[in-house]
Amino acid sequence: MSVAAPRTYEVRTFGCQMNVHDSERLGGSLEAAGYVKGESGSADIVVINTCAVRENADNKLYGTLGHLAQLKRDRPGMQIAVGGCLAQKDKHVIQDRAPWVDVVFGTHNMGSLPALLDRARHNGEAQLEILEALEVFPSTLPSRRESTHSAWVSISVGCNNTCTFCIVPSLRGKERDRRPGDVLAEVEAVVADGAIEVTLLGQNVNSYGVEFGDRQAFSKLLRAAGRIPGLERVRFTSPHPAAFTDDVIEAMAQTPNVMPQLHMPLQSGSDRVLRAMRRSYRSERFLGILERVRAAIPDAAISTDLIVGFPGETEQDFAETLRVVEQARFASAFTFQYSIRPGTPAATMDDQVPKEVVQERYDRLVELQERISHEENLALLGREVEVMAVEGEGRKNAETRRMSGRARDGRLVHFGIPRGSAAPRPGDMVALRITEAAPHHLIADPVDGAPLRIRTTRAGDAWERETLGGHAHEHHGGSVIAGPVSLGLPLVR
Repeated sequence: MSVAAPRTYEVRTFGCQMNVHDSERLGGSLEAAGYVKGESGSADIVVINTCAVRENADNKLYGTLGHLAQLKRDRPGMQIAVGGCLAQKDKHVIQDRAPWVDVVFGTHNMGSLPALLDRARHNGEAQLEILEALEVFPSTLPSRRESTHSAWVSISVGCNNTCTFCIVPSLRGKERDRRPGDVLAEVEAVVADGAIEVTLLGQNVNSYGVEFGDRQAFSKLLRAAGRIPGLERVRFTSPHPAAFTDDVIEAMAQTPNVMPQLHMPLQSGSDRVLRAMRRSYRSERFLGILERVRAAIPDAAISTDLIVGFPGETEQDFAETLRVVEQARFASAFTFQYSIRPGTPAATMDDQVPKEVVQERYDRLVELQERISHEENLALLGREVEVMAVEGEGRKNAETRRMSGRARDGRLVHFGIPRGSAAPRPGDMVALRITEAAPHHLIADPVDGAPLRIRTTRAGDAWERETLGGHAHEHHGGSVIAGPVSLGLPLVR
């Protein structure tokens, strides 16, 4: 008797790092249920993990669904599932606009996906399940990591802030914090699985611990992560300026494996606009945080988020943003043009800024930040950096191949591999000297064809085992590990 081949799946991710982490959990849950990761465009099940924050998120979703509708007509048995923030927000709208979707699920019940897919097949009808509150912490689900060398570890979900431009709290709920022991157990598990870099995730990571009454819990967590054998790099995103305290700065400076990188969202340099946004800090406090960070960590690369054209923003308000950006000297910035998000207080505010005004201001801000980023990168010429190799870029010319990686401060570095020199494996460390600088990346090409100085790592070993075992794709493999649920660890109450 022949055995039916297992059904294959593909997860497509739209949105932020939290969505990427959630997608790893979705993949892990499907593989734990017997599904196998398939190739893009040919999988039996396509899961779309949506975003409701990015501009044109709904257009991107329905454009993708329209393309998948034709594939589904040609392939009986194919299933389509839509989850994430837009599914949580729109609920029945997705089924009304795309009735060929088999499953719609929300941010609070990702672990239900395998059962919902089975139910849709058995009953022959679409399944909609949107919970309004978190029942199972996502990190208790199995994870299908896409990288052998790096891992996301969630320390909290949800948000207690009430920023007027943001819809996240209504989609992901109030902040729920995991216990430190649960977080550290997961970090130890991914390190044992080969990872040497971990990014701690939360909507506001530095407010971690408020739920269980310890306002210094985040700095303690950073220090504890510094004591985990084999963990070389710790990053985190994103903190909130209002709750960013000196104990966190001290922990960053005093813990060698916490990287000199900080993403600190500014949003606006105008105190008047910050009040309208309900951002509970002002520009001088923000700049004071940056000053203290740089005093303790001189080489820190600081990035930010900026919104241009918030309702009521005047030219004077915008000039304040330019002033603060010039003074802050960000290494990079994610800059957004304000757009209305239905369901947020800002959507109904008076004095919406005309699109052409927003565009003109946006162009000026991007031009300023590009100049600053380039100047900051030029200051690194000649400096030696340690880069974690990530992936190749093909050939630059007949003499040199290209790879890319991240320096300790998070900057992207492209580097050449001279002909005849060994190439690092993804996850290996390379000592390089910066030879060129651009606004968004650095270049470190070996001088006179000198061989690369490579430090092999456990992560590179893990990648090699995955590759030789036939589980890796072109440049990186993946692995499935169980979350802390296997230890019987409860959700924080």
